[in-house]
Amino acid sequence: MFTHIIHYSLHLLVPVLFGKLLFKSHWWYASLIMISTMLIDLDHLLSSPIFDPNRCSIGFHPLHTIWAGVLYGIMLIIPSWKWRAVAIGCLWHLCTDLIDCLI
Repeated sequence: MFTHIIHYSLHLLVPVLFGKLLFKSHWWYASLIMISTMLIDLDHLLSSPIFDPNRCSIGFHPLHTIWAGVLYGIMLIIPSWKWRAVAIGCLWHLCTDLIDCLI
């Protein structure tokens, strides 16, 4: 139960903090964009079983691989705050899932 609270707090609350710190003039919209990057979890639908509490998402699901992380990192250079918010949200999502794997 404790790990779920930490996991979803990191997914839902930290993007708002990032929005306030990194996107001051568009913080609310940027926060929503970063929270919406949780949609990369749709790649869990490609696995069987869809949810396995003992499986680490990092390196297993297609949008949770190192190559996806590299793509998200490259997205940071796109000169648009919206795309940077997507990139930061996806990278933070990977960090959160990695933290979950380590706990």
